[in-house]
Amino acid sequence: MSSVRFEAVSKVYGTDSKALSDFTLDVEDGEFVVLVGPSGCGKSTTLRVLAGLEEATTGRVFIEDTDITDETPSKRDIAMVFQNYALYPHMTVFDNMAFSLKMRKMPKENIKQLVTETAEVLGISEYLNRKPKELSGGQRQRVALGRAIVRQPKVFLFDEPLSNLDAKLRVQMRNELARLHSKLKATMIYVTHDQAEAMTLGDRIVVLKDGFIQQVAPPLEVYNNPCNKFVAGFIGSPAMNFFKAQVSNETLFMVKSEVALADGTDGQYTVGIRPEDILVSDSGKFSCSVEVVETLGSEKVVIGTTVSDELVTARCRPDLDVHPGDDVSFDIDMNKLHLFSLDGAEDKV
Repeated sequence: MSSVRFEAVSKVYGTDSKALSDFTLDVEDGEFVVLVGPSGCGKSTTLRVLAGLEEATTGRVFIEDTDITDETPSKRDIAMVFQNYALYPHMTVFDNMAFSLKMRKMPKENIKQLVTETAEVLGISEYLNRKPKELSGGQRQRVALGRAIVRQPKVFLFDEPLSNLDAKLRVQMRNELARLHSKLKATMIYVTHDQAEAMTLGDRIVVLKDGFIQQVAPPLEVYNNPCNKFVAGFIGSPAMNFFKAQVSNETLFMVKSEVALADGTDGQYTVGIRPEDILVSDSGKFSCSVEVVETLGSEKVVIGTTVSDELVTARCRPDLDVHPGDDVSFDIDMNKLHLFSLDGAEDKV
């Protein structure tokens, strides 16, 4: 497998529509990197520039130490798995998987061995003589994966490959992908808007917004130490709570109450706190009116409005006796509190 390097890559459509801006990233050999962000942030454009399906407006792209910026897609030795599977409907599963190998004039014996071994790894051996229309969505996605694997490319690219699957199958395929990466030790770059996929699959997560990289870090670092308010609000489900706050004389004023703060420069801030760090308690310093209670079996998610008219979401134990319309008190875990500036960048302070 191979490393990938983007050097100050930008992609502009037309005269002023920027899909990527100064995108710089090093992907290590054998690393699983996940690109995540809202629609239109530049995730798929990044893959397409790497694959050669889009031409970079500025910047360079490398695989290992080879500059591939101006190479045709066929010479980049990249395999891409799409959201819509892109299988040939008139071909059997075997022929779909073998197609690229036949185009390379590989001996039939080698093709049969590669396809058979890959189908066994993916659990689709019994479907090799079927056509795509005879398969379920999950089976079709395995075929698309198999078609990429048999090519033994330098880099695997995945463009939201699981988004068309139902929730249960998506979890199953997510586990299959993680197992596959562990087995192949391949370089993989994966695009998704699903935070659970990003957190569970990636060695590192790249968070994008409006074509700019916001943060690149391992999943837990992004979750526990987001660099700005956007990253903090985008990563995590339910999303992080945000409250207007003021710090003065080592005291934090928010939700019409105050708590001691170990350190912090006086001024106006946005406070961020994860739902699991909102602690419902009869003696809590803060209060809210409950509007929604989501019972999820292993936990309850309580959503309410504070006395300062701000929305608050708390992850609670499943046996908590709380109902819409109740007034409840809560505390926050001060060790898990995040302070963000109020300037344009809204960076963590």
